This record gives sequence, C-alpha cells and structure tokens, in this order.
Amino acid sequence: MTKLIIDTDPGIDDAMAIFYAAAAPEIELLGLTTIFGNVTTPMATRNALRLLEAVGVDAPVAEGAHQPLNLPPFPPSANVHGAEGFGDIPASTPKGRALDEDAADFLIRMARTHKGELVVCPIGPLTNIAIAMQRDPEFVSNVKAIVIMGGSLEEGGNITPHAEANIYHDPHAADVVCTAGNKVVLVGLDVTHRILCTPDDFSQIAAKAPNLGGMLQDMSHFYLKFYLEVAGLNGCSLHDPTAVIACTHPELFEMRSVAMSVSCEGDTSGATLSSPDSGRVPVRVCVGVEADTVKALFLERLSTLS
Repeated sequence: MTKLIIDTDPGIDDAMAIFYAAAAPEIELLGLTTIFGNVTTPMATRNALRLLEAVGVDAPVAEGAHQPLNLPPFPPSANVHGAEGFGDIPASTPKGRALDEDAADFLIRMARTHKGELVVCPIGPLTNIAIAMQRDPEFVSNVKAIVIMGGSLEEGGNITPHAEANIYHDPHAADVVCTAGNKVVLVGLDVTHRILCTPDDFSQIAAKAPNLGGMLQDMSHFYLKFYLEVAGLNGCSLHDPTAVIACTHPELFEMRSVAMSVSCEGDTSGATLSSPDSGRVPVRVCVGVEADTVKALFLERLSTLS
C-alpha cells in the first residue's frame, strides 16, 4: 500500500488524478495540499475539499502558498480549466474546512510520521515542496519519493516553447526541488503527451460510474474544447493521473537519471535542463511509457467509482 499525499491545484486533470487515487486499492490517500496554478490557492482548497467529499474520502486538506517563491502571482489558467477550476460546473461550498496547519508544515509532519514510506505527488507548481525542503533539512531523507507532474527533457513546453506549465509558474521552487536527487521522479511531457483521453473515454467512465464519472464528463467538455481549439486534438493529455500512476507502477515507465536544473529568467524561464556539470545528484526523468497500459489502468480504476 502506497501512502500518498497529492499536492494539487484542482483543476480538471487534478480531479481526474484525485478520483483515480481514491479508486486505486494500492493507494492510501493521506491528504491533499493545495497550491495556485489552475486556480488561486483558496479556490484550490475549496475544490480539493469538494472532490474528497464527492468521492467519500475522509482525508485532511492543508492550504499552501499563495504565490511563487520569488515571482509575482500569475493569473489562474481559467481559459483551460474554467473560472472556478471545473470547467462549466459552478462553484460549490464544501462542508469541511482545511487544517489550520499550512501545507509545508503538514508535509513535514507527515514525512516524519511515515518516514521512508510517504510518497508526495505534486501535480501543480512546486512551491509547497520547496518550502518544506527549506524549513526542514530532513524532509527529503524522510520521504520515500517526490513524484512530480512537470517539466520535460526532450518534448519542450506547453505554456511556452521551452516550459511546462507547473514548472513555469514557480521555476525557482522547481530548481530547489531538483536538488533532491534520486528521491525525485519527473513525470513530464515526454510521457504525458503520449496518452490521450478522448470524449469517448469520458463517456465510458460516465457510463460505468454515473455519479463521479458523470461529474468528470461534465468537467471534460470545457477542457476538451480547449485542447481541440488550441492543439487540434480530439482529447486531452493524461497529465496528472499519469504522475499518480507512476507512484505505484514505476515499471510502466522508462526512466533516465539526469542531473537537472531549471531556468529562472528570460525566454527560457521554466525550462528543465540537463545539467551534467552542476554537481547535482541526478533525478529520475520519465522518457518512455507503456501508454496503452497506463490509460487502460486509469479507465479501469475510475470505472469502479460509484
């Protein structure tokens, strides 16, 4: 059983990832931490609470940083995920509330409590993870792994020609996290661009799981329209769920050990760069994926939801 915390900015594909984690029998979801990106951090907290309540998981939510380490705040990605984060689904107030403890302190505490067992899966900007590393020098040694949806080695970017969105929205934090060496797995565009979730896939999920699958299908219309208009694709890349799947099924990925740094300025800001002369311990970068198997696993797990 993998003890997992997802650091999230929900977000439609975040919802897909969280629902997957709730459905996967090999995952014990210990909580969510929230971050800006697809939405503001307070909206992310609201959406995270709402998703856990929808899926019936009693797990804590800890609110994280409201802006990047060094840069001014970015506007949310409303053109991709809608004004409230869930496409055309309107905002809704959850019954629960977040912890008084902030995200970085929650991560530090849980890493100590579950030393050597906790997997942290950030699927938004990496600010909370960098703050946890800065506050607690033992954080990296305490976690089992930090499995990140972000970056790319050879694929380029999706928000600029050079940068993937999660890294771009706090490159300084991402550069800090890249110093964590082989505890880090980057699940980036080199693999997530290989897996497409189509309108028919969302229909299949909704048919088998009318309640929660139907909720995802309702969210998907806005997201799929963006992919069609911007990229000409009849489907969305399976970004965040792929990172969660990599937490429990690393054998489905080809990984390469690469010393990494992140560009923090100019036109290349947010680019994840191979830096063999940096003296850094290599991180593990996913460069290949058994795409059909990952997608089938995603669809199979979601079909078990109510």
